[in-house]
Amino acid sequence: MNNWLHELPLPLMALVVFGLTFLITFAIQRAIAALATGERAKSFKAVSPGMLPPLGIIFGLFVAFTAAQVWSDNDHANAAIDREASALRAAMLLGANFPGDVQQRLTNLLRAYISDAASREWPAMADRSADLRSPPLPLVDALQLALSLKPDGAGAVAAQRDMATALQTALDARRQRILISHAGVNGVKWSCLALQALCALFAIGLVHSDNRLASTLALGLFATGIAASVLLIAAHDRPFVGQLALNPEPLLQVLPEAGKKP
Repeated sequence: MNNWLHELPLPLMALVVFGLTFLITFAIQRAIAALATGERAKSFKAVSPGMLPPLGIIFGLFVAFTAAQVWSDNDHANAAIDREASALRAAMLLGANFPGDVQQRLTNLLRAYISDAASREWPAMADRSADLRSPPLPLVDALQLALSLKPDGAGAVAAQRDMATALQTALDARRQRILISHAGVNGVKWSCLALQALCALFAIGLVHSDNRLASTLALGLFATGIAASVLLIAAHDRPFVGQLALNPEPLLQVLPEAGKKP
């Protein structure tokens, strides 16, 4: 799905999804009603109601299959952000084992990195334009600073090692969240889901073609289920887009002043 739908507020997204679903369902019902005359009406009624459960089950499996990917992407994105924030916080705490000028330089570099991640990388991830070709210079400089230190004791040696490990973890977590920002339900999955939904709607319409009220109720109920499923998936499909998008708050909590505009 395109960004315009994902970027809508949740109520508007629901309005679009439910409105389009009910509009298509109404068109299907009217088309079947117009065609259900003479011999065609008998042919329509010959469609076995036993088809409906398998079609519904297959649609449910498609929804479950698609939703599983969406939940997995969101869980991995959340985990990557939390891991990045925890690693940056650990590096900050370990920096206290070194002289004040080193600690201040490390703080400035991490502040610059967090500010850039929140102000530049997050919008780029929403547009799927973030990439890994350009390394985050402040974080790279922080890692080089950690590796260039000359510890003067066993405790400082351990702190240097752990700080370098924490910064490397932050780099890896950043790579993970950028990769996940390109994830989403692809067109093939959306097309198969839509095709299966249409097949089920047509089957329901054919089975109840001789009873307009029953057809309206059955189609309306199934269309509501389709719209709810699509809305649930679309609202979470892109982890960094929309009203339910993940935000850089965990990173900003490491250095709250990094998120303040000058």
